[in-house]
Amino acid sequence: MRILYGVVGEGMGHAIRSRVVLEHLFAQGHEVEIMTSQRAVDFLGRRFPEVHRIHGLHIIYEENRVRRGRTLWSNVQDGSAALPEQLRAYFRMVEDFTPEVVISDFESWVYFYAKLHRLPILSIDNMQIINRCNHGAELLRDIRSEFNLTRAFVKSKLPGCDHYLITTFFHPTVRRKRTTLIPPLLRSEILAAERTRGDHLLVYQTAEGHEQLPDALAAAGVPCRIYGMRRALSEDVQEGELLYRPFDERRFVEDLASARAVIAGGGYTLMGECVYLQKPMLSVPVRGQIEQVLNARYLQRAGYGRAADDVDALMLREFLQALPDHEAQLAAYEQDGNRAAFAHLDGLLDRAAGGLL
Repeated sequence: MRILYGVVGEGMGHAIRSRVVLEHLFAQGHEVEIMTSQRAVDFLGRRFPEVHRIHGLHIIYEENRVRRGRTLWSNVQDGSAALPEQLRAYFRMVEDFTPEVVISDFESWVYFYAKLHRLPILSIDNMQIINRCNHGAELLRDIRSEFNLTRAFVKSKLPGCDHYLITTFFHPTVRRKRTTLIPPLLRSEILAAERTRGDHLLVYQTAEGHEQLPDALAAAGVPCRIYGMRRALSEDVQEGELLYRPFDERRFVEDLASARAVIAGGGYTLMGECVYLQKPMLSVPVRGQIEQVLNARYLQRAGYGRAADDVDALMLREFLQALPDHEAQLAAYEQDGNRAAFAHLDGLLDRAAGGLL
């Protein structure tokens, strides 16, 4: 089939997941045109042909918090200048490619294209779980108003798709039709990684506002391999038990697969990889990023790790002491790679080809 595939460019989790899906689609012999923005353009462009750059929304963070006002104003300014180029990009694409089905990973432009041309459209992402599932009062404590705003935004993002595939390691009750929960979509490097139980903590933190984290890590006296906190690094820097590393995907996966535990934000992609590799996680979600907050709370409720607003020496010590309990819970988690997710996707594409969506 000829497939138009859109990937939202904000954050790299969507691009990493879409890479997995796109590899499967190309392997199945489909023709695919890809539309995306920001860093995802370069990431996907190194791996696939026909990756088109479009304007995408972005989020401004300060002190580990989403700045809504600055985010809105920045997107309005950028979007008004970019709109004519978006239209031209779509016209150029349509001249050479007539899609039969559209897939969106939370990307709006391909969604609008599908609706305008009355094409079948599938949604594949993790965000729709906010709107299309029920979440209990315990999980929404003290974030109810922010959650309602986020749910309204997610609901308005891609309404009326023919089906929604939602990647997740937790399973709230589905409240909307045409919705299927599927396991996390895992990149080949994670599937091929040899899981071992080392002594070090893997720390991945790119958001600002965690100045006390290095002190807490140093006080723990545990070897730590730290990514993201010093972005200008070109080589490893050792300070006591703390090893600061420049980002390298191969080495990062090795450090993840051999870690005793992980300290990171609340992003879904890395969290799903930790669950698959059975690595306990201390999750520190970005404040105001409700999807991350929910991820962290579901992680804690499943017993796979802990959620925290900040990390200090006491919190870190308690997390380390609880590692045997988290490891016991994770030992029961099972996932057969991406087999189940791809089976659902292939079935939906077969239905689309037969005019049944």
